Amino acid sequence: MLTRQFVLFEQKKSSCIIVAQDLCYLLNFYVPLYTFFKIIMGKIDELDRKILSIITQNARIPFKDVAEECNVSRAAIHQRVQRLIELKVITGSGYYVDPKALGYQICAYIGITLEKGSMYKKVVPELEKIPEVVECTYTLGPYSILIKIYAKSTEHLMQLLNGKIQEINGVVATETLTALDQRIQRQLPIQTKDETE
Repeated sequence: MLTRQFVLFEQKKSSCIIVAQDLCYLLNFYVPLYTFFKIIMGKIDELDRKILSIITQNARIPFKDVAEECNVSRAAIHQRVQRLIELKVITGSGYYVDPKALGYQICAYIGITLEKGSMYKKVVPELEKIPEVVECTYTLGPYSILIKIYAKSTEHLMQLLNGKIQEINGVVATETLTALDQRIQRQLPIQTKDETE
Protein backbone atom coordinates (compact mmCIF):
# COMPACT_ATOMS: atom_id res chain seq x y z
CA MET A 1 0.00 0.00 0.00
CA LEU A 2 2.78 2.37 0.98
CA THR A 3 4.64 1.60 -2.24
CA ARG A 4 1.49 2.22 -4.30
CA GLN A 5 0.91 5.60 -2.58
CA PHE A 6 4.53 6.53 -3.19
CA VAL A 7 4.19 5.62 -6.91
CA LEU A 8 0.96 7.68 -7.16
CA PHE A 9 2.70 10.56 -5.38
CA GLU A 10 5.64 10.33 -7.81
CA GLN A 11 3.26 10.24 -10.79
CA LYS A 12 1.37 13.30 -9.49
CA LYS A 13 4.65 15.04 -8.73
CA SER A 14 5.87 14.23 -12.23
CA SER A 15 2.60 15.47 -13.73
CA CYS A 16 2.85 18.66 -11.66
CA ILE A 17 6.40 19.21 -12.85
CA ILE A 18 5.31 18.72 -16.47
CA VAL A 19 2.36 21.07 -15.99
CA ALA A 20 4.64 23.60 -14.29
CA GLN A 21 7.16 23.31 -17.14
CA ASP A 22 4.38 23.74 -19.70
CA LEU A 23 3.05 26.71 -17.76
CA CYS A 24 6.50 28.31 -17.63
CA TYR A 25 6.91 27.76 -21.38
CA LEU A 26 3.48 29.24 -22.08
CA LEU A 27 4.14 32.19 -19.79
CA ASN A 28 7.52 32.84 -21.40
CA PHE A 29 5.82 32.84 -24.78
CA TYR A 30 2.42 34.40 -24.07
CA VAL A 31 3.30 37.03 -21.48
CA PRO A 32 5.66 38.89 -23.84
CA LEU A 33 3.12 38.34 -26.63
CA TYR A 34 0.33 39.70 -24.41
CA THR A 35 2.50 42.65 -23.42
CA PHE A 36 3.31 43.30 -27.08
CA PHE A 37 -0.36 43.25 -28.08
CA LYS A 38 -1.29 45.36 -25.08
CA ILE A 39 1.27 47.97 -26.18
CA ILE A 40 0.23 47.82 -29.84
CA MET A 41 -3.54 47.76 -29.22
CA GLY A 42 -3.40 50.52 -26.65
CA LYS A 43 -0.54 52.36 -28.32
CA ILE A 44 -1.49 55.79 -27.20
CA ASP A 45 -2.81 56.62 -23.75
CA GLU A 46 -4.04 60.01 -22.58
CA LEU A 47 -0.57 61.28 -21.61
CA ASP A 48 0.79 60.22 -25.01
CA ARG A 49 -2.04 62.11 -26.72
CA LYS A 50 -1.30 65.23 -24.70
CA ILE A 51 2.43 65.00 -25.52
CA LEU A 52 1.66 64.47 -29.23
CA SER A 53 -0.77 67.37 -29.23
CA ILE A 54 1.92 69.68 -27.84
CA ILE A 55 4.88 68.56 -29.95
CA THR A 56 2.95 68.48 -33.23
CA GLN A 57 2.09 72.15 -32.72
CA ASN A 58 5.73 73.02 -31.97
CA ALA A 59 8.38 70.40 -32.74
CA ARG A 60 11.09 72.59 -31.20
CA ILE A 61 9.47 72.88 -27.77
CA PRO A 62 11.86 71.72 -25.01
CA PHE A 63 10.89 68.56 -23.10
CA LYS A 64 11.06 70.67 -19.94
CA ASP A 65 8.12 72.78 -21.16
CA VAL A 66 6.19 69.70 -22.29
CA ALA A 67 6.76 68.12 -18.88
CA GLU A 68 5.46 71.23 -17.09
CA GLU A 69 2.35 71.33 -19.26
CA CYS A 70 1.71 67.60 -18.68
CA ASN A 71 2.61 67.71 -14.94
CA VAL A 72 5.21 64.94 -15.22
CA SER A 73 9.01 64.77 -15.15
CA ARG A 74 11.27 65.50 -18.12
CA ALA A 75 12.48 61.90 -17.93
CA ALA A 76 8.89 60.67 -18.32
CA ILE A 77 8.43 62.84 -21.41
CA HIS A 78 11.73 61.62 -22.87
CA GLN A 79 10.79 57.97 -22.25
CA ARG A 80 7.31 58.44 -23.71
CA VAL A 81 8.63 60.16 -26.85
CA GLN A 82 11.26 57.42 -27.32
CA ARG A 83 8.57 54.75 -26.95
CA LEU A 84 6.33 56.56 -29.47
CA ILE A 85 9.26 56.67 -31.90
CA GLU A 86 9.96 52.95 -31.40
CA LEU A 87 6.27 52.14 -31.95
CA LYS A 88 6.40 54.29 -35.11
CA VAL A 89 3.66 56.60 -33.84
CA ILE A 90 6.15 59.44 -34.33
CA THR A 91 7.69 58.86 -37.74
CA GLY A 92 9.92 61.87 -38.19
CA SER A 93 10.92 65.28 -37.04
CA GLY A 94 12.76 68.14 -38.61
CA TYR A 95 12.45 71.47 -40.29
CA TYR A 96 10.32 72.27 -43.30
CA VAL A 97 12.19 74.21 -45.98
CA ASP A 98 10.15 76.29 -48.42
CA PRO A 99 11.00 74.89 -51.91
CA LYS A 100 10.58 78.37 -53.45
CA ALA A 101 13.51 79.58 -51.34
CA LEU A 102 15.61 76.96 -53.15
CA GLY A 103 14.41 78.04 -56.59
CA TYR A 104 11.65 75.46 -57.09
CA GLN A 105 8.79 77.54 -58.49
CA ILE A 106 6.47 74.72 -59.59
CA CYS A 107 4.73 72.12 -57.44
CA ALA A 108 2.89 69.42 -59.37
CA TYR A 109 0.98 66.25 -58.63
CA ILE A 110 1.46 63.57 -61.25
CA GLY A 111 -0.89 60.64 -61.68
CA ILE A 112 1.04 57.69 -63.09
CA THR A 113 -0.68 54.81 -64.86
CA LEU A 114 1.28 51.56 -64.87
CA GLU A 115 1.23 48.72 -67.37
CA LYS A 116 0.26 46.44 -64.46
CA GLY A 117 -0.53 47.56 -60.90
CA SER A 118 1.96 45.05 -59.50
CA MET A 119 4.79 46.90 -61.27
CA TYR A 120 4.77 49.58 -58.56
CA LYS A 121 7.35 47.49 -56.67
CA LYS A 122 9.80 48.12 -59.52
CA VAL A 123 8.67 51.65 -60.39
CA VAL A 124 8.85 53.16 -56.89
CA PRO A 125 12.62 52.51 -56.47
CA GLU A 126 13.15 54.28 -59.81
CA LEU A 127 11.07 57.25 -58.64
CA GLU A 128 13.15 57.37 -55.44
CA LYS A 129 16.19 58.12 -57.60
CA ILE A 130 14.60 61.40 -58.73
CA PRO A 131 15.29 63.94 -55.94
CA GLU A 132 12.50 66.28 -57.06
CA VAL A 133 9.91 63.59 -56.21
CA VAL A 134 9.01 64.34 -52.59
CA GLU A 135 5.95 62.11 -52.10
CA CYS A 136 4.81 58.87 -53.68
CA THR A 137 1.56 57.03 -52.93
CA TYR A 138 0.22 53.77 -54.37
CA THR A 139 -3.47 54.42 -55.03
CA LEU A 140 -6.81 53.03 -56.12
CA GLY A 141 -8.66 54.87 -58.86
CA PRO A 142 -7.58 56.18 -62.26
CA TYR A 143 -3.86 56.20 -61.37
CA SER A 144 -1.65 53.45 -60.01
CA ILE A 145 0.69 55.95 -58.34
CA LEU A 146 0.31 59.60 -57.36
CA ILE A 147 3.50 61.61 -56.83
CA LYS A 148 4.26 65.14 -55.68
CA ILE A 149 7.13 66.78 -57.47
CA TYR A 150 8.91 70.15 -57.46
CA ALA A 151 10.48 71.77 -60.52
CA LYS A 152 12.41 75.01 -61.02
CA SER A 153 10.61 75.89 -64.27
CA THR A 154 8.25 74.49 -66.88
CA GLU A 155 11.29 73.33 -68.86
CA HIS A 156 12.60 71.51 -65.80
CA LEU A 157 9.17 69.91 -65.25
CA MET A 158 9.07 68.76 -68.89
CA GLN A 159 12.58 67.30 -68.55
CA LEU A 160 11.53 65.40 -65.41
CA LEU A 161 8.37 64.09 -67.09
CA ASN A 162 9.73 63.21 -70.53
CA GLY A 163 13.32 62.43 -69.64
CA LYS A 164 12.90 60.58 -66.35
CA ILE A 165 9.41 59.59 -65.20
CA GLN A 166 7.96 58.49 -68.56
CA GLU A 167 11.17 56.60 -69.33
CA ILE A 168 10.70 54.27 -66.33
CA ASN A 169 9.87 50.73 -67.46
CA GLY A 170 6.19 50.01 -66.76
CA VAL A 171 4.95 53.63 -66.88
CA VAL A 172 2.21 53.78 -69.52
CA ALA A 173 0.88 57.33 -69.04
CA THR A 174 1.11 60.37 -66.79
CA GLU A 175 -1.28 63.21 -66.01
CA THR A 176 0.06 66.36 -64.44
CA LEU A 177 -1.86 68.68 -62.12
CA THR A 178 0.00 71.89 -61.32
CA ALA A 179 -0.56 73.41 -57.89
CA LEU A 180 -1.19 77.15 -57.98
CA ASP A 181 -1.10 77.77 -54.24
CA GLN A 182 -0.95 75.69 -51.07
CA ARG A 183 -3.14 77.04 -48.29
CA ILE A 184 -3.27 74.21 -45.77
CA GLN A 185 -0.37 72.10 -44.55
CA ARG A 186 -0.83 70.55 -41.14
CA GLN A 187 -0.82 67.44 -38.99
CA LEU A 188 -4.02 65.67 -38.02
CA PRO A 189 -5.39 67.10 -34.77
CA ILE A 190 -4.76 64.96 -31.70
CA GLN A 191 -7.66 65.15 -29.32
CA THR A 192 -7.15 64.60 -25.62
CA LYS A 193 -9.88 63.51 -23.24
CA ASP A 194 -10.29 67.10 -22.01
CA GLU A 195 -11.00 68.29 -25.56
CA THR A 196 -13.57 65.57 -26.31
CA GLU A 197 -15.64 66.24 -23.19
